[in-house]
Amino acid sequence: MRYYVVTLFPELVQRFCGEGLLGKASSAGRIAIETLSPREFTTDRHRTVDDTPYGGGSGMVMMPGPLVDAMEEAERREQASGGGAPWRVLLTPQGEPLTQARVAALAQRPALTLVCGRYEGVDERARRRVDQEISLGDFVLMGGEIGALAVIEASARLIPGVLGNLESVQDESHASGLLEYPQYTRPAEFRGEAVPEMLISGHHAKVAEWRRRQALERTLRRRPDLLRHRALSEEERRWLEELGGLPEERA
Repeated sequence: MRYYVVTLFPELVQRFCGEGLLGKASSAGRIAIETLSPREFTTDRHRTVDDTPYGGGSGMVMMPGPLVDAMEEAERREQASGGGAPWRVLLTPQGEPLTQARVAALAQRPALTLVCGRYEGVDERARRRVDQEISLGDFVLMGGEIGALAVIEASARLIPGVLGNLESVQDESHASGLLEYPQYTRPAEFRGEAVPEMLISGHHAKVAEWRRRQALERTLRRRPDLLRHRALSEEERRWLEELGGLPEERA
C-alpha cells in the first residue's frame, strides 16, 4: 500500500508515520508514505495557497490550483512506479463517517491520496476531483491531518505483515460488528479486583463463549445501534433476550 498525503504540514505526518508499527512497516517495505505540500505547486513568491471566499464571509478558502496539482503529482509518481491512479480521499467534516467497513475497503486499494484541508474549507473545484470524502465524526478540527493519520493507521494495520498477530485484527472492536470483550492481564488481582475465573479456567471453548457473550453485552450497553444493523445468530438472540433485549424492544 502506498499513501500520498497532501498537507501543509508534511513534517507532522512524517514524524507520526515514522514511529511504532507504521515506521517498522515502512522500513520493511510493506507500506510507503509520501507527503506533498500544496506550497510546492504555487507560482507566487509568497507561496500562497489560500484566498478570501467569493461572495464574502469569514476565513480563507484553499485555492484549487495547488491542491489539484499536488493530487496530479501523486498520480504521476504512482504511475511512474508501475501503479494506476491513487484513490483520492478528502478529509472533511462533510464526508461520510469513517467506519471499519470503509477502512477495510480502503485497505484493499493499492494507493491512496489523502487530501488534508485547512482554513475555512476547500474550493469546490478541487473537491470535485476527489473520489471520496471522509469524516471522523460530527465535529470540526483545524485541518485534515488527524483524519489522514487515522485513515493510514486504521487501514495499514489490516495489511498482511503490518501486525504480528492476525487474530488481534479479527477479534478487535468492530471487526465482527461488536465491541471487543473485556481484556485482562497480570496481576491476577489488582486493588481488590480479580480476573474473572473463566479466563483462568483453561477451558478454551468456554472462554471463547464467555468472550462472545461479553462482547454482545458491552455492545448492547454502549452501542445498541450496532446491533440493529447486525445479523444475529440464534444464540446471540437468546443472549440478548436474557439481557433484556434492545432498548426499543423494552418499550
